[in-house]
Amino acid sequence: MYSLHEGSGLLLLLVLAGLQIAAESRGAPPCRPGFSEDVYKVVVPDITEKGQPLFNVRFVSCGRGGLMRFECSNPSDFRIEADGVLYAARTLQRSTLPVSPLLITASDTATQQQWVAQVRLVPRQQVQEGAVPPVMSKDLKEIAFPPRNMDSQLKRMKRDWVIPPINVPENSRGPFPQELVRIRSDHDKNRSLRYSVTGPGADQPPTGIFIIDPISGELSVNKPLDREHIPNFHLRAHAVDLNGNQVENPIDIVINVIDMNDNRPEFTHQIWNGTVPEGSKPGSFVMTVTAVDKDDPKTANGMLRYKILSQNPESPTSNMFTINNKTGGIITVAAGLDREKVPQYTLIIQASDMEGNPMYGLSNTATAVIRVTDINDNPPEFTAETFFGEVPENRVNVIVANLTVTDKDQPNTLAWNAVYKITGGDPTGRFSVPTDPTTNEGLVTVVKPIDYETSRTYVLTVEARNEVPLAKGIHTPRQSTATVSIRVIDVNESPYFEPNPKFIRLEEGMMPDSTLTTFSAQDPDRFMQQTIRYSKLSDPANWLRIDTNTGRITTIAILDRESPYVKNNLYNATFLATDNGIPPASGTGTLQIFLLDINDNAPRVSPQEVEICEKPDPNAINITAFDGDLSPNAGPFAFELANRPADVRRNWTITRISGDYAQVSLKIGFLESGIYEIPIIITDSGNLPMSNTSYLRIKVCQCDINGDCTDQQHIMAAGLGTGAIISILLCIIILLILVLMFVVWMKRRDKERQAKQLLIDPEDDVRDNILKYDEEGGGEEDQDYDLSQLQQPDTIEPDAIKPVGIRRLDERPLHPEPQYPMRSAAPHPGDIGDFINEGLKAADNDPTAPPYDSLLVFDYEGSGSTAGSLSSLNSSSSGGDQDYDYLNDWGPRFRKLADMYGGSDD
Repeated sequence: MYSLHEGSGLLLLLVLAGLQIAAESRGAPPCRPGFSEDVYKVVVPDITEKGQPLFNVRFVSCGRGGLMRFECSNPSDFRIEADGVLYAARTLQRSTLPVSPLLITASDTATQQQWVAQVRLVPRQQVQEGAVPPVMSKDLKEIAFPPRNMDSQLKRMKRDWVIPPINVPENSRGPFPQELVRIRSDHDKNRSLRYSVTGPGADQPPTGIFIIDPISGELSVNKPLDREHIPNFHLRAHAVDLNGNQVENPIDIVINVIDMNDNRPEFTHQIWNGTVPEGSKPGSFVMTVTAVDKDDPKTANGMLRYKILSQNPESPTSNMFTINNKTGGIITVAAGLDREKVPQYTLIIQASDMEGNPMYGLSNTATAVIRVTDINDNPPEFTAETFFGEVPENRVNVIVANLTVTDKDQPNTLAWNAVYKITGGDPTGRFSVPTDPTTNEGLVTVVKPIDYETSRTYVLTVEARNEVPLAKGIHTPRQSTATVSIRVIDVNESPYFEPNPKFIRLEEGMMPDSTLTTFSAQDPDRFMQQTIRYSKLSDPANWLRIDTNTGRITTIAILDRESPYVKNNLYNATFLATDNGIPPASGTGTLQIFLLDINDNAPRVSPQEVEICEKPDPNAINITAFDGDLSPNAGPFAFELANRPADVRRNWTITRISGDYAQVSLKIGFLESGIYEIPIIITDSGNLPMSNTSYLRIKVCQCDINGDCTDQQHIMAAGLGTGAIISILLCIIILLILVLMFVVWMKRRDKERQAKQLLIDPEDDVRDNILKYDEEGGGEEDQDYDLSQLQQPDTIEPDAIKPVGIRRLDERPLHPEPQYPMRSAAPHPGDIGDFINEGLKAADNDPTAPPYDSLLVFDYEGSGSTAGSLSSLNSSSSGGDQDYDYLNDWGPRFRKLADMYGGSDD
């Protein structure tokens, strides 16, 4: 084992670069926070129930004030409380205990520093069977907690000495490897040992930083270290014999990388932007700049200090701002910030480490741009003391004058935007001064009509202010108030009727040429000598006439209250008054005539038509009277039957029910079906009563049990009329005729198709047969052809031509013939090629020509051609008596043929 006991005779030599290990035998080691043990061994029962406490870990805080938080690497099986007691999170059996050690992590919530300890759980049965001895060594003693209580105290692993951390400066220049410490065990006296180290930096990434001599135990660093990358390393040293058996418990070695000032301060932003209101007092906060240094902030290497190197511009002084050298906060130190003079300042800020020591520290700079924001310290001022304008009378929403102001504040801000207010000269509120949002000008606008005859000029007093109040201590100057002089222009105004509308009351029935009233108009232009002429603009019933000079209104027809142009006893007529100004002006006036009712309308029976059954039950009909007049010239009414014809009073009787209703009854028990007109005399209640004989049309019909008419006439009246029934029948007949014509047309088309099919020779039908175009036949020697028919196909007898409608299916359809070239009866032999080319061009331009893969007929010869078969063209062996020299005249295409048949024997 590793030991530093002086009397034991064992030696462990630790050589550190310039440092001496403080061992327990030579003095108390410095306090290091951490767990009391690195590895805890806990014996647990074979079955651990949920919630059962297992043991209590002890953490040495060394007086740290931070709150410790414990965490377990297996929270599904175990949980640890804030006091360090470990509990079973579920029921555990021997077979379910974790094989790997349980890790307990302690974290400082203030500094986020962590410590880790291992807990090895050993079942009680293994201890009893001897698989794990109760005492592992003299330094590790076994402590078993009772299953249900925490009375037993946990014993810990005790080390004989403590190795303090090894400090290694970063960025060392070597030479490498550089020795750090030498480890030896007192067991190497008796046997050969091998030393090794494990952990990050040795056998774990990043590997190869630290190496150890396996024989001498010399631990060395193999390359320069970088504290900003890894600030410390935790290694574990091991000692084993040649057989690989562990002879000592591993010891922990902590290597701290000592910081060097190898990093300059870096500002988080190269350009900082801040604002400060103009006129700010000294000590006003502006902004904070921040720089960071990767070096250790706990040392002077990472302690930064700030200062201002320069200020631009240096107005009004060169020291308008200062900076807190520790926090980087910038404040004002002098008064006199004026945006209108200096809108922006640029500061060069320097950050230096080594607490600002210019000799040893590293520094860096950044730029701070401070924009001076505007406040309302400049009131708007008019560019002139008096503004002038003019406006025609009776015009509204017209801009009279533009008021211009100047404001030194920042444009398009609340401190620059002007608001105008009329403070005098407009008691009736005929003007307003809105602000033009683009130019900031005041627009003097007429909002109410102005009368030239009332006032010819207006003098307004206008004050200009900003949308926000002026800054404290700033007063409104005299230039913020101006005078506006407005001249009113006289225009020809329209005459007006007074009153308008004019209301009069008259009795209806007034005779024509009666004077009603005088409806005259006034001319508002008192300073113009003008005359007014009158005319009628609207007279719906054409009852009135107006005098063009005086405005006197007379009637030209009888006034009738019951006219459809009278609404609620009121009749409206509109008249026009026009002056002789330049240009002429006109105005309208309305005359309202309230017509009083007189008894000029006789009453009429209502309803005028009714129905009744042949055997009515009941046999009474209720009627009333309609009178166009109003009360008292209308009801109550008097009803009586006329004396003529005589059968009226014999068959009918009338009984008055009330002042407006009566009842007509049938005296007899049966009346034949038909239409009867009953004359009824109705008299109204006017001062001079009016009577009228009105006929009541009664339709007598046969009725069902419900009292409804059931005869054919009633059905016709309630259903479709005769005209509608006739229209329906005509539509049906036309539809049948169309169907019949369609059937006949279909049958005729089928017959024509069948007739065409019968005329087609199956062998000539090119659609279903194979055509052999290259078959030459059995020879031409035995054939006798007349070439004159080939040259003159138009000489065919007319009776050989097929009649219209009888054609082969592969022939050209019977469409209007295009303008194909016609060959004469005796063409020149050289024209055949031209004839074919012209026919091809005509076919290309023919919209009725068949598709490209169809048979193209240039000149159909007919089925009974006198030319006979083309096989009559004998071969050279049998046609020696013929002269083929004429083929040379047919063109270059036939010269080869002439050479073949008409040449010499050679």
